[in-house]
Amino acid sequence: MAGMRGKQTVRDMFLSMGVIVAVAGVIYIANPHDENADPLKAVDYRVELTTAQRAAPYPVLAPQGLPESWKPTSVSYARQDGNSWHLGFLDPDREYVAVEQSTGPAQKYIAKVTHDAKDTGKSARVGGDTWQRWEGPKYDALVRTADGATTVVTGTAPYERLVEMAEALEAGKTAEAPAPGTS
Repeated sequence: MAGMRGKQTVRDMFLSMGVIVAVAGVIYIANPHDENADPLKAVDYRVELTTAQRAAPYPVLAPQGLPESWKPTSVSYARQDGNSWHLGFLDPDREYVAVEQSTGPAQKYIAKVTHDAKDTGKSARVGGDTWQRWEGPKYDALVRTADGATTVVTGTAPYERLVEMAEALEAGKTAEAPAPGTS
């Protein structure tokens, strides 16, 4: 009789496992799947932008008028870290571009946000301002110091995309910051 009980336990275990797999399969099939959907969701940065613009001791910059193909992916403002403003995007070619601003020590901050890019000694006139060109093994950047803060437009995107972002930057506006899916 003891041998029979062991066989029933194994059989019951397999039956239970079959029921669990069947239920999981039904749940999987019942949930809609979009295999072509972008797994990276756009962020709505309006609240953080407004907060940063009120708190920062410098004009906080954000892009205005970028095409919908630019997707905002990350945003943060940290007072304790040199009043650091960060706004990250994916450009239309899915390359990364970020706007970084801080009142912290410029050289240290630039090295941090550009992953050790170096000043090329070249400058570019973008949107009426002079920006320094930096190049690095991971990120390239446009750098400008004004109004008590260092502004860095950096990322893996080509130089032309960095320029496009720098040209779109404006201070003090929150009304046009797009909500995800509505830009």
